Amino acid sequence: MAMAVEHQASTKRSVVITASQNIKLDNGKYVRYTTEQVEALERVYAECPKPSSLRRQQLIRECPILSNIEPKQIKVWFQNRRCREKQRKESSRLQTVNKKLSAMNKLLMEENDRLQKQVSQLVCENGYMRQQLHTGSAATDASCESVLTTPQQSLRDANNPAGLLSIAEETLAEFLSKATGTAVDWVQMPGMKPGPDSVGIFAISQSCSGVAARACGLVSLEPTKIVEILKDRPSWFRDCRNLEVFTMFPAGNGGTIELVYTQIFAPTTLAPARDFWTLRYTTTLENGSLVVCERSLSGSGAGPNPAAASQFVRGEMLPSGYLIRPCEGGGSIVHIVDHLNLEAWSVPEVLRPLYESSKVVAQKMTIAALRYIRQIAQESSGEVVYGVGRQPAVLRTLSQRLSRGFNDAVNGFSDDGWSLMNCDGAEDVIVAVNSTKNLNNSMNSSTSPPYLGGIICAKASMLFENVPPGVLVRFLREHRSEWADFNVDAYSAASVKANPYNTYPGMRPTRFTGSQIIMPLGHTIEHEEMLEVVRLEGQALGQEDPFMSRDIHLLQLCNGIDENSVGACSELIFAPIDEMFPDDAPLIPSGFRIIPLDPKSVDAKNALVTTHRTTLDLTSSLDVTPTPNHGSTDVSTCQTTRSVLTITFQFPFENSLAESVATMARQYVRSVINSVQRVAMAISPSGLSPCVGPKPSPGSPEALTLAQWICQSYMYHLGADLLSSGSVVGESLLKDLWQHQDAILCCSLKSQPVFIFANQSGLDMLETTLVSLQDITLDKMFDDSGRKALVPEFAKIMQQGYAHLPGGICMSTMGRHVTYEQAVAWKVLAADESTVHCLAFSFVNWSFL
Repeated sequence: MAMAVEHQASTKRSVVITASQNIKLDNGKYVRYTTEQVEALERVYAECPKPSSLRRQQLIRECPILSNIEPKQIKVWFQNRRCREKQRKESSRLQTVNKKLSAMNKLLMEENDRLQKQVSQLVCENGYMRQQLHTGSAATDASCESVLTTPQQSLRDANNPAGLLSIAEETLAEFLSKATGTAVDWVQMPGMKPGPDSVGIFAISQSCSGVAARACGLVSLEPTKIVEILKDRPSWFRDCRNLEVFTMFPAGNGGTIELVYTQIFAPTTLAPARDFWTLRYTTTLENGSLVVCERSLSGSGAGPNPAAASQFVRGEMLPSGYLIRPCEGGGSIVHIVDHLNLEAWSVPEVLRPLYESSKVVAQKMTIAALRYIRQIAQESSGEVVYGVGRQPAVLRTLSQRLSRGFNDAVNGFSDDGWSLMNCDGAEDVIVAVNSTKNLNNSMNSSTSPPYLGGIICAKASMLFENVPPGVLVRFLREHRSEWADFNVDAYSAASVKANPYNTYPGMRPTRFTGSQIIMPLGHTIEHEEMLEVVRLEGQALGQEDPFMSRDIHLLQLCNGIDENSVGACSELIFAPIDEMFPDDAPLIPSGFRIIPLDPKSVDAKNALVTTHRTTLDLTSSLDVTPTPNHGSTDVSTCQTTRSVLTITFQFPFENSLAESVATMARQYVRSVINSVQRVAMAISPSGLSPCVGPKPSPGSPEALTLAQWICQSYMYHLGADLLSSGSVVGESLLKDLWQHQDAILCCSLKSQPVFIFANQSGLDMLETTLVSLQDITLDKMFDDSGRKALVPEFAKIMQQGYAHLPGGICMSTMGRHVTYEQAVAWKVLAADESTVHCLAFSFVNWSFL
């Protein structure tokens, strides 16, 4: 009974307290704040939108005008203020999305109208053809041909303004028929569906003369600003080397006619560059839209400076251009058309898909133009903010300088000062020198190194198959130690050091710690391109200046790592910089460019996977992942994806050391090529197999041969089978060797033996991968005592062909100690049983300590 009374009293107290709180809260709802009180609260909100309880109490004490308001009411005010701010931002976002959707809907309606007109035209033509086929009249056949054939262009005189105006008006009509009409059979760009978050609507030509691409989208800039940006082609088209306007005169309606000479970089060392001699017409339509249209003028020799043009192949620009329509409420709707004939006959047949692909033109020109003006629009509106202390325009300029410097080195134009150096008989690596590019001309003479004589460039191009370009570039970016030499990076970095102590003639020996830190500077709106600073951590080997930083800094540009971008090239371009580099710091770019080619159906037995495949060894070829058999599909022919890789490295040099630097550059590029090949084959979905088929492919013929030599040599020297399964030939032997429980490793017969093969157990013991295996030497496995014990065994191995090694301890690449019961070493003989191919080791019952 007492407990019941106590519970009832407690309930009454709770009701009283709750009622009291409700009264206070109810009173708080109707508090009216004066203007001074609101201003005081707004000032605090600007500094801290969500103040703590202590901060609110402090606010009441510091502001007498708020003394009559309870802390809980102030808390409610801040909650309401945050809610209003959130609603305002959401409303603004929804208005922006609605604006984009309205513009996109308008574009889609126009596209739908265009497709309906195209369907109607095709239906009429189809009915007409049926009628002619039914009647079988030869006369009407000729009439049909005259109807369906595009009338030839009338002859015009391009040597006087009246003739140029006639060409301009025809160019305008043809361009508009492509931008908004049915002159070209457009199909949607693969992998780029329109939507509220997309940049725009993209299409490529399906069947027309040359290659063509089209884009349309909404940009929040005024039409005149967009025209100004797009006419400055070198600012947004990275492959544009030069654009020069030679003649300009008015053409009525406030328009202008210009004669323009444009030079375009070649993307690879395997093809010549292109140039264009065009007429560009800028005018305003009756509806207020601005148009910039352009087409080539006839004559391959037309244009300025025939001597400079001799390094180029003259391309043809069919009617192309930009249509910019003002949009209600601000902004513009932009239509872009690029229609080119790149003269594919002038390049090797294997590269012709690159010059016959509308997808490549779309990615490099059409989509790039629309992305660039949208990037400018977002930067102008303050939507893009970088927290690195540099303006977006400065970051864009740095990206353009990296890309242009790389293109300059790839192309090596003579009018830029480049000339080829003497070759050593092999044409796999091209070495060029440029003595006019002296860093002293671009750096302060009081701080720049006084002995730079110019730049030496080593470059090469090769073909890959079944290697995803984006995946390869991402790996090269994230795992620089797999292919780069830190000492070579230090040599290049010395050229930008103001302190002569750090320059290359007196460089101190440095060891790379294996650590790299990537610090982002900026990126484009769709993250397809990233600008970043890379810090490579180094460590001095000597005792002098132990506290002096040996780190190397690189300015790096990376793009095309999105695997879903169809036709986009992938690049990794970098240049050494000083730690506190100014905006106008000299840049000497090097790097990689991988351009995908259209897939091709090839003969799997005769396909060439890569130009230098013969240099690869077994470590790059194993692919023992079981693949389910989906049937007896014929894999003699299959679809392969091909790409062309261009590698370019630039090195500054002192005049007296030109030949030495050229030799070093050539050797270094060959070393990088070999490393990249190992990486490419390791990440390739099909290993070394030229085709992807349903049948499992453990490796190449070289892999099978080496596995057979290992097992046969073991039997020859020790009189026993290495594999208990009894496999003697074929893929089953390689698979059994790969899955053997003991760690089996092979090393080369050199002054410093390097591992060239390891089975899965061997890789686990060394804690490494197939890609990194060839960077590991035999002596790294053992400490000093282990190396001393191993040396006398080599004589026994070479004399009797094998040796039994006692149990001991070795080390993995991660520094962990590994114990093994015993080891066997033997010579691996080639097929003639007289040539020693390598040495093999088998570590029995190993484990980590």
